[in-house]
Amino acid sequence: MSLNPQAQAPKPHTVTHATFVIERQFDCSRERAFAALADPVVKRRWFVGPGAWDTATPHELDFREGGHERVAGGPPGGPIHHYDATYVEIVPNERIVTTYQMHMDTTRISVSLATFEFKAGANGGTVMTYTEHGAYLDGWDYPAQREEGTKQLFNQLEAELAAEPAI
Repeated sequence: MSLNPQAQAPKPHTVTHATFVIERQFDCSRERAFAALADPVVKRRWFVGPGAWDTATPHELDFREGGHERVAGGPPGGPIHHYDATYVEIVPNERIVTTYQMHMDTTRISVSLATFEFKAGANGGTVMTYTEHGAYLDGWDYPAQREEGTKQLFNQLEAELAAEPAI
């Protein structure tokens, strides 16, 4: 049996595990901060990719335990990034726990467990603590990239909350 010199060895499968935590303080009530993640109309306004990205599929949000959230988009002419989440636990105005997968085109690049916690902050505001445990697959995505992208999304959330009157 001869080996084909043109054939490439399959890429070894790897996984990088990482956890990161992001804490944000918002000048609004816990109810308002929580609603910005639960209300499909509000979430569509801030849960979007960078400015130059195109939306490939409309944002879907079924905010209930066992419900799903899906959206896809990417840079013009570039790969499409797919976000597919399942809501595992929802405690109104206190906690949201999700699992989610990210795909780049048809390649799964990560699987994560994410928790949002909402606590009373100073002067009637809210402290949101986000913790993500991720499995980053085969070198397609990296923890630092994910954390940076998540921070950018939370910048957009902060702008959304600042633009709307507090409840």
